Amino acid sequence: MIGLRTISAATAGVMLLIGLAAPVAARGPAAGSPEDAAEILKRSIAFRTVEGQGQVPAYAAYLASVLKDAGFADSDIEITPIGDTATLVARYPGTTDAKPLVLIGHMDVVEAKANDWERDPFTAVEENGYIFGRGAEDNKFDVTAIIATLARLKAEGYRPRREIFLALSGDEETQMVTTRALAQRFRGAELVLNGDGGGGLRNDAGQPLLYALQAGEKTYADFQIEVTDPGGHSSAPTGSNAIYRLTAILHRLEAYTFPNRSNELTVAALRAASRQIGGELGAAMKRYADNPGDAAAAEVIASRPEFVGQIRTTCVATMVDAGHAQNALPQRATANINCRIFPGVSIDAVRQELVRVAADPSARVTVLDDPAFSDASPLRPDVVKAVSRAVHARFPKLDIVPSMSPGATDSLHFRALGVPSYGVSALFQRPEDSFSHGLNERVPVSEIAPALEHYRSIILDLSK
Repeated sequence: MIGLRTISAATAGVMLLIGLAAPVAARGPAAGSPEDAAEILKRSIAFRTVEGQGQVPAYAAYLASVLKDAGFADSDIEITPIGDTATLVARYPGTTDAKPLVLIGHMDVVEAKANDWERDPFTAVEENGYIFGRGAEDNKFDVTAIIATLARLKAEGYRPRREIFLALSGDEETQMVTTRALAQRFRGAELVLNGDGGGGLRNDAGQPLLYALQAGEKTYADFQIEVTDPGGHSSAPTGSNAIYRLTAILHRLEAYTFPNRSNELTVAALRAASRQIGGELGAAMKRYADNPGDAAAAEVIASRPEFVGQIRTTCVATMVDAGHAQNALPQRATANINCRIFPGVSIDAVRQELVRVAADPSARVTVLDDPAFSDASPLRPDVVKAVSRAVHARFPKLDIVPSMSPGATDSLHFRALGVPSYGVSALFQRPEDSFSHGLNERVPVSEIAPALEHYRSIILDLSK
């Protein structure tokens, strides 16, 4: 069983200072009510949990206070500072020694410049049925819903058979150091449910189309291609210009297509999407789901940027740097190649493929940072059943579609350690209403109450 460490004196001191600096006012609405959750979300947005601002520990302390108000013991809540950020772990004791259920999300947000927004991004504004603010969608909506649901269950006296842990990270949007620490700590968990993945899709008219259960995501990795040369005076050009050689490599990469692939997630997702989309694209999706060897169908799918990532690894140049002086031949030229790697394909295999595509023995291809490789999680019947029950309570007979995210979330590091992880966001919205990472980020107020019932149903089903 995974135990909770005692809060260190240093951590306790940090929490005390945070409490003195940002006192928490008494909250009026009942624990876990939609009104309570709306207030938690608005107060959450006010914490500027951007990298380098040091606000994550303060936000964690606020969320801890919500749980304590609902009856969580001080000894069951731990805030661990890591650099200028932190993790928040809360333990909900179970009645057996069954492996725990872990609920995850992230407290940090991407930067937002007030001058670019119509409203102050770090002052929650409720307007026209929406709550506006940075992090409103990514990821403070689902973090709020999970916190409010746990508070409600605790206040009601619910006693789960399986121990439940809330494990919130503090740098998912950047280095994921806190995520790696949490994944190591809970590597013996039964399963992980992530509020930062999956979710419901609506059509242009606002009607629900499907619910995506995230069970996999592509591996994120950056590679550097470097070309060097002795250089020289620009008045005496040579035939080995580093910029030209790098340019030729990038042209070859641009023209290259990684092999088509499929797994049970992409097959299920494409088959379900084909029914909703229809037309030439829908027909191609169905053909590819039935026969992943159908190259013509693959090309139709790949012609759409929003779907190409579902059937293959993609790599694209995102940054270049070259030369050292305007009147000198370049001695060095580099390009950053950002890859989203299909589950099950190793990082080194992609590096070797880039070397082959570069076709320049003098070019050096290296992996940047320390990317984590993970495969897809199995479609566990108990998880599919629990999610289906929660979604169908709101939208009977709606398709539950296993999905693979083209980007990376905290689940990546849990899957890398063999812990089955699933994105189960409660938010339903139209694609054009999603402003995650963008200007004027918002969520509908009407989604709050259903989100609380969504998480309550799933948590009850998987912790009994």
